[in-house]
Amino acid sequence: MLEHLHRELRRAASAVVPPRCAVCGAGCAAAEVICGACAAALTAAPVRAAGPAGVETAVAAGRYEGAVRDTAHALKFGRRVALAGVAAEAILAACPPGLLDGALVPVPSARRRRAWRGFDPAEEIALALAARTCLPVRRCLRRRSGPRQVGRPRELRLGDPPRVAVRGAAPGRALLVDDVHTTGATLGACARALREAGSRRVAALTLARS
Repeated sequence: MLEHLHRELRRAASAVVPPRCAVCGAGCAAAEVICGACAAALTAAPVRAAGPAGVETAVAAGRYEGAVRDTAHALKFGRRVALAGVAAEAILAACPPGLLDGALVPVPSARRRRAWRGFDPAEEIALALAARTCLPVRRCLRRRSGPRQVGRPRELRLGDPPRVAVRGAAPGRALLVDDVHTTGATLGACARALREAGSRRVAALTLARS
């Protein structure tokens, strides 16, 4: 519903101001958030590989470069929430048959980062995925106080991962959702918490993998 309203508003605004791609700034169709070139780049080279310990499969729409990187950056730091739907479409295109079974579990961001942005990118992507798949969203993970991962060297990320806990019941089949899979430290911490709480299978879905 919200995405339909957003498209209609873009059509109306395009009569006054020509629409621009939310990723590269090039001209695009009135009903679209991004241009055709960026849309094609987001689905050109999906990444399917083993994840960190506890994650059976990790799927990403693409490597953290080019349009994939720019989309992740615009969503996270540019606060362009409309790109969550774009990310969800790219992730779905990358998923192999049979993977989308279970509950979508957004990877929680630090409280300060969420307060600064006014939203959580991972949660927005999870909600967009839910709208397209009818899978439930389970916000069962909580991030405790700990070191911020952005900007830390790989060895420090892996050696001192975020503190993550499960609140309530963990789904038997969990699909972790995040914007970027970097070292896997955060995804691994989430997977450990879920498995300790009873999850039998954990997979990871992200927009980008670095």
